[in-house]
Amino acid sequence: MTTPQISFEFFPPQTLEASFRLWDTVHTLSPLGPRFVSVTYGAGGTTRELTREAVATLHKTSGLNVAAHLTCVRATRDETLGIADTFAQAGVTDIVALRGDPPKGEGEFRPHPGGFSNSVELIEALADTGKFTIRVGAYPDIHPEAPHAAADVDWLKRKLDAGADEALTQFFFEAETFFRFRDACEKAGIDKPITPGILPIENWKGARRFAQMCGTKIPAWVENAFEKATRDGREDLLATAICTELCSDLIEGGVDKLHFYTLNRPELTRDVCHALGIVPKVTLQNVA
Repeated sequence: MTTPQISFEFFPPQTLEASFRLWDTVHTLSPLGPRFVSVTYGAGGTTRELTREAVATLHKTSGLNVAAHLTCVRATRDETLGIADTFAQAGVTDIVALRGDPPKGEGEFRPHPGGFSNSVELIEALADTGKFTIRVGAYPDIHPEAPHAAADVDWLKRKLDAGADEALTQFFFEAETFFRFRDACEKAGIDKPITPGILPIENWKGARRFAQMCGTKIPAWVENAFEKATRDGREDLLATAICTELCSDLIEGGVDKLHFYTLNRPELTRDVCHALGIVPKVTLQNVA
């Protein structure tokens, strides 16, 4: 089995305890040699400053290629591009460009009067600067706001045509879900990389709630397996097995890159990577 390239998503800490957990996560996963790590925005842009601080600190101290999330929420065009320019000045030239979720309590996304109306406009503006490698989101299962699966493919094509370099998918539970989406994208003329997003399930109730919120289909066998495993106290063992098998199926189907949503809890992601043959890289610093 071919060893894939990997990347990790972190979220910015909001408490001192969470800060320690983020640094523990970075310390645990960075030896695996990710091609990049990304730092999210909170819903409604609530962690904008925390994201900037976490990105800058990681870039300075970790030696990792850090990608910053950037959204259209609650900011003018100038403010959003100003944040992007701040990243560039700090040496961070990888951006994950997203429309962003609406602020809590608002039922739907409403553009800022002076802001970007959607992710395509944001991508076009970032691409025009010539400063960034741009990654975007993609949805193997139908996005909650999309009328049908073809609309998700069409929208992804618009984002890639606007200047994005790569797509990172929402998580899913079965490899066939990704393969169907990949085939539909190829049929639509999309030829840029589409990297599957992987969610190691640390907590089934939380993962189930997240899946329902973002439109990810939950197969009956997954639901039944986790209900039984939770009763038996074997949830972690099942999660490792299911995630490893999913990644193996993807690799056998030609996938050479995986993007892990770590939730700042690194142990399960680390264990899955080890099972796939991804081991810590030996460096002069490690040897010393």
